[in-house]
Amino acid sequence: MRCSKPNFLGLGVQKGGTTSLYRLLNHHPGVFLPQWKELHYFSLHHGLGEAWYADFFAKAKEEQCAGEITPYYIFHPLAAQRIHDCLPDVRLIVLLRDPVERALSQLFHSKRLGLEPLELEEALAVEAERMAEAEPVVVGGGRHRSHQEHSYVARSRYEQQLVRYEALFPREQFLLLRSEDLFQKPERVWTRVQDFLEIQLLPLPPLPRANAGGGESDAVPVSLRTSLRQQLSCTYEVMERRYGLSW
Repeated sequence: MRCSKPNFLGLGVQKGGTTSLYRLLNHHPGVFLPQWKELHYFSLHHGLGEAWYADFFAKAKEEQCAGEITPYYIFHPLAAQRIHDCLPDVRLIVLLRDPVERALSQLFHSKRLGLEPLELEEALAVEAERMAEAEPVVVGGGRHRSHQEHSYVARSRYEQQLVRYEALFPREQFLLLRSEDLFQKPERVWTRVQDFLEIQLLPLPPLPRANAGGGESDAVPVSLRTSLRQQLSCTYEVMERRYGLSW
């Protein structure tokens, strides 16, 4: 009998194209995905137990590659160890968007959903304070709204998040992709994803562009973008030097 656990996880990032990837993979008959994206087992619902989690994959066929995509996993400080404890051989897919553009996209996404009452510059100015309050709560096993919803620059510090996973999983279990390539070179990325999951190579289905923003970031001043780029300079440097990804 098939073990009701996933073979792969989409770790993130938020506003990096994970919903589009989920919909693409749903077109592949060799892939099984739960009915909805973002199960949050290794982040918000870990206390519900493995039986609760396994039930989402109970209908996967023997020949299918099962997986789920929850973009909060890459950022949640406890998720890496929880995943390793449960799924030490799991394959990990990470979509990484230009750090500045991802941070801005998340902020405007939060504003559209009514999750962010502050204006752009004020929200960025108080982020460090919010994170200082949130981190101890989350590390202690709790849930804090700001850690998930107001973590704009923090979530773009990819090098700090990837190191937690690299301490536990070998590099061959990772597939790191630029989000921009998913939309600009979709056939190439689709082939890489299928190769990584060792599933049948099929043509690219219609590429869905999900959760697109409303163009708000076009009005962001160049000076603010430059400031964010400086704040995230370490991320840009490490991602290019260590992973060969540049923006």
